[in-house]
Amino acid sequence: MTESSPKTRDDLFRFLDGLGIAHSTKDHAPVFTVAESVSLRDEIPGGHTKNLFVKDKKDNFFLLTVEENASVDLKTVHTLIGAASKVSFGKPEKLMEYLGVVPGSVTAFGAINDTDKNVTFVLDAELMAHDIVNCHPLSNDATTSIASADLLRFMEATGHTPLVLKVTG
Repeated sequence: MTESSPKTRDDLFRFLDGLGIAHSTKDHAPVFTVAESVSLRDEIPGGHTKNLFVKDKKDNFFLLTVEENASVDLKTVHTLIGAASKVSFGKPEKLMEYLGVVPGSVTAFGAINDTDKNVTFVLDAELMAHDIVNCHPLSNDATTSIASADLLRFMEATGHTPLVLKVTG
């Protein structure tokens, strides 16, 4: 594997522009939790995301992107996403290695850094029912709004076929 620097927010925006995908980004103070980001709701319409980076016992990694207030049953979600066993949270080192982000900045846009296809992306069906989905652009000091259909186009352009499933309670 070649060590390369993770792509930046500007790289992400160039990639989206190259695909002809409309996106808008609002800068804000860094937010590390859903609770901290609630103050942005009035300014940024659409579905807001929470991301769970998990792995099974065979070291298969998954990124679950769900609506911010949704709950995911980590004891049973493996049966929905095709994991080999119950899942546990992936380590921050793997988050950086595979998705190019640190905890607090986890995002479906991390697919742009997963060039070796180490991660299966799971987009919750209820989140994807929103016209607009909001994700961090690889850092937690901004929020990028993109059409849910375009998020799928972005994923496919990175070589990933996300699973769109109802994984929330």
